[in-house]
Amino acid sequence: MSQPSTAGPATSGPLADEDEAREALRRLRTEIGRAVVGQDAVVTGLVIALLCRGHVLLEGVPGVAKTLLVRAFAAALDLDTKRLQFTPDLMPGDVTGSLIFDPRTAAFTFREGPVFTNLLLADEINRTPPKTQSALLEVMEERQVSVEGVARPLPTPFVVAATQNPIEYEGTYPLPEAQLDRFLLKLAVPLPSREEELGVLRAHHRGFDPSDLAAAGVRPVTNAADLAAARRAVGQVRVSEEVFGYIVDLCRATRMSPALSLGASPRGTTALLNTAKAWGWLAGRDYVTPDDVKSVTRATLRHRVRLRPEAELEGVTADGVLDAVLGTVPTPR
Repeated sequence: MSQPSTAGPATSGPLADEDEAREALRRLRTEIGRAVVGQDAVVTGLVIALLCRGHVLLEGVPGVAKTLLVRAFAAALDLDTKRLQFTPDLMPGDVTGSLIFDPRTAAFTFREGPVFTNLLLADEINRTPPKTQSALLEVMEERQVSVEGVARPLPTPFVVAATQNPIEYEGTYPLPEAQLDRFLLKLAVPLPSREEELGVLRAHHRGFDPSDLAAAGVRPVTNAADLAAARRAVGQVRVSEEVFGYIVDLCRATRMSPALSLGASPRGTTALLNTAKAWGWLAGRDYVTPDDVKSVTRATLRHRVRLRPEAELEGVTADGVLDAVLGTVPTPR
């Protein structure tokens, strides 16, 4: 995922609060850049997830600043944030909260878990067993926690930003398919280029401390009101029938790919629509183009498809299959 291009016709007569919200979200990149060198594409994905009321999964090898990225993102938002370190001994109640007996009242009271926040950093989510991972299913889909038949709604907005190491690394568990499908985007966090790595060294040489983002100058640049205005604007982005058809054809093509045993579900179709609308809005337009759809296809669908074992043995990747689908499905004019 690259950055949205601002080329093309602008929205006619945009509201002032919409423009201010868009500019505030664009400033996030500058603030995060005070702590993280490069990774603009990942930052754009985090913004899109925020706009679409979705969750995001960041995958990369250890040491590429996945956690620092999300922490800097949280610091640049004027929203409540909590961090949960996923470990092999983490229990479901440690995630969602649980009933605690109060001897003073001789009654059980609910103690909220860390999910009761606006932005939850789920660090190294695939280092905890599937039983604990499944505690997030209701949280991510319905944005509530049910304990003893009582549903407790989570704050609004609520976004899970999870990090994980590649599943072939020791001590990791594959995420259940039902949970993977609840992530709006899966973003690959690559190793930095040579110039970016030099920038990291220079920053540390000057005394940069990753644990002290305030000292690095990261400040909140947007708030809940900006986010609400931005979400309303994204909801009003226009989509033509041709683009609707293009999105459906892309997802249906994944289900017919000989390299895949599982293609994108209808939830993937709606996710692709929403991310394309957010991409177009960030570019300053009030409509979606086929290029918007192409720009977000990899990040939106790569975790919703499953390769056949024989395809994996041949070195085929999910991104490679999606690129082939994009190359074969006709693009509407």
